[in-house]
This record gives sequence, C-alpha cells and structure tokens, in this order.
Amino acid sequence: MDGKATGVGRPRASGAVASRQDAREALLDAAGELFTGAGYAATTTRAIAERAGLRQASLYYHFPAKEDVLAELLAATVRPSLAVATGLVSSSEPPAVRLWALAYADVRLLGGARHNIGALYLLPEVSSPNLAGFRAERAELKARYGTLVAAVRPDAPRTRTDLVFGLVESTAITRRDDPSLDVEAHAREAADAVVRLAGAGEPDDPLRTAARSLLTLIDRT
Repeated sequence: MDGKATGVGRPRASGAVASRQDAREALLDAAGELFTGAGYAATTTRAIAERAGLRQASLYYHFPAKEDVLAELLAATVRPSLAVATGLVSSSEPPAVRLWALAYADVRLLGGARHNIGALYLLPEVSSPNLAGFRAERAELKARYGTLVAAVRPDAPRTRTDLVFGLVESTAITRRDDPSLDVEAHAREAADAVVRLAGAGEPDDPLRTAARSLLTLIDRT
C-alpha cells in the first residue's frame, strides 16, 4: 500500500481522535459545538474537521455537505422523542399521563443534550431541500402531540397543539438564556404546564409517577 486514500478508505489525521472507530460522532459533536457557538454560517467544514481532529476529507466521507451535518444534528433532537411518542400514543394510560410523559421526555432531550441544537431551528437553512427529512419528522412529532391533546380535550382548537409544541421547543431558548438551567426541574414544570394548557387540569404526583413509569416501560421495549 502506498498510503494514498482510495474510494473506500477514510483519510485520517494522526493522534488519539484519529484512532476512534466512530469518526462520524466526533464530527457531529464538533459541528454541534461550532454551530451553537460560532454560528452555522461562520463555521466551515474545515473548521469542523479540525475541531474533531480529522482531515477535511474525512468529513466528506460521512457528509456530502455542511447542510447534511446540520440535518443529522437536527434529526437527533426529534427522533428519540418521536420514538417515545409512538409508544405513548398506543398506550392505554389516560391521555393526560401520556401527554405529560411525552413533554417531559422531549424537554429533557432538548435541555440535556451536549449542545443546544434546538436553538438552530430558526436557521433559514432549515427550509432547504436537504432538510426535508427533519421537517417531516418534526411535523410527525407535532402531530403526535396533537393526537394526545385531542384525546385530553376533543373540543380543543388546533391552536392548542401549536401552543403545546411551542412551549416544549422553547426549552432551547430558555437554555440559551440560562446555561446553568436545571433541566430536570424545567422538564417537570414544562410537562405540568403542557397538561394544564391541554385542558387536563392540575397535574398531581400520582399522574407524574404514572407518566415516569410509562416512560421506563417504553424504554425497556
């Protein structure tokens, strides 16, 4: 071998990071840090690769363009909650319990991730064709919220779902303004607020306990 990269090779820089099996995750982590810190427009693919300790060619092995990196980061803020929502919608627990559980899990995801990727939702690039998959998954998650809101109050206007979904996603703004945010406390308060907003009344400890137990059950399946 002459050391030159081939079509199936992964050009790497030397060093500890270069020996990692999951270069893709290293690139996503670096991109998340730079996109939320320096800004998406100001971040180059070279800067992402250098922050990850890799060559720029390694990034293109995994992601054809910078927008594809953004798409993957954004999808990671939705897919876990969408998986939870799928299990919750089919559960026989009362709607308010399921709605509390979804909001709680979703807020913990947005608030507890290593980087505040949810703050990137308003980027103009989110409307590009490359991010159609993310938009579709986010719309599906919102629809699952709508199903639960309608189960709580069948006569609720459609705007109720907009308000509930907006409250959950506002976690990214809260986190941006308060980097020391207590995510667990915020998730609990936000889930309580979602249940109230949906018209289910004041959440109590038995409801919260049932919701957490349901999440544990879903996580095991």
